[in-house]
Amino acid sequence: MVSTLVARTLTSVLGNSQRLDGGAMFGNVPKALWEAWIPADDRNRIPLACRCLLVRDGGRTILFETGIGAFFEPALRERYGVVEERHVLLESLAAIGVAPDAIDVVVLSHLHFDHAGGMLAPWQAGAPPRLVFSRATVVVGAEAWQRAIAPHARDRASFIPGLTDLIDASGRLEIVGADRSAALGDGYTFHRSSGHTPGLLLTEIAMPSGPVVFAADLIPGRAWVHLPITMGYDRYPELLVDEKRALLDDLVVRGGRLFFTHDAQIALGTVAREQNKYRVVDERATLADLAT
Repeated sequence: MVSTLVARTLTSVLGNSQRLDGGAMFGNVPKALWEAWIPADDRNRIPLACRCLLVRDGGRTILFETGIGAFFEPALRERYGVVEERHVLLESLAAIGVAPDAIDVVVLSHLHFDHAGGMLAPWQAGAPPRLVFSRATVVVGAEAWQRAIAPHARDRASFIPGLTDLIDASGRLEIVGADRSAALGDGYTFHRSSGHTPGLLLTEIAMPSGPVVFAADLIPGRAWVHLPITMGYDRYPELLVDEKRALLDDLVVRGGRLFFTHDAQIALGTVAREQNKYRVVDERATLADLAT
């Protein structure tokens, strides 16, 4: 088991970035408070990353999420604040020597477009959508998959029409209902939460110096570590706060770290608690083959 952990390395890879309304991202928090954490532009938008996590585990290459990608047509790209026209994730992977067909497993915490859109090739007028990770097994939670197939009217616009059909037709889909995945194997366990969307998968990765949890949209960045902070996009904010508290308490005890997908400045931080308040310490802006 020790040798397996030593061989596992983590690298953060950036996908396309976004600028979204700060009020929506901070729910009922007054702007006077949240703007001290993340300043807004003249359209009230704040910068957000769509950061993915690449894990090299022995002979396997595993990608946690794919970001928003470049699948939107120009009008929708502008509406949803996608900054770059090109598929940034594919460029980031190429920069570290990883081709799309080298990815063995893709893990999607859920199927909202800013987490799963990078599964698709860049938009081209008249071209049908297609998957870009041609060999990868796609791991999705059972509840999240069902939500994407039959979304509620309130979050229907968060899903990509036809994406579930493409993934299902690939023959490489693993829907997980337990805390482990056959495709991932040992060293990976799932926490589940439903405050943001039903069945959100938070993958915990075992590392020699303590667990790393891919925080997804339960805690999109360090500002959201503050217990009462939720997004306007969260389906069940009070449930999310309870789920956040339980995860943070657990990670404090075990010396765990959070990987942030939407934080524009940092990728990783250790969770600390002072009385009933949580904060992020030992922040890392990047992960260059983290193995400790």
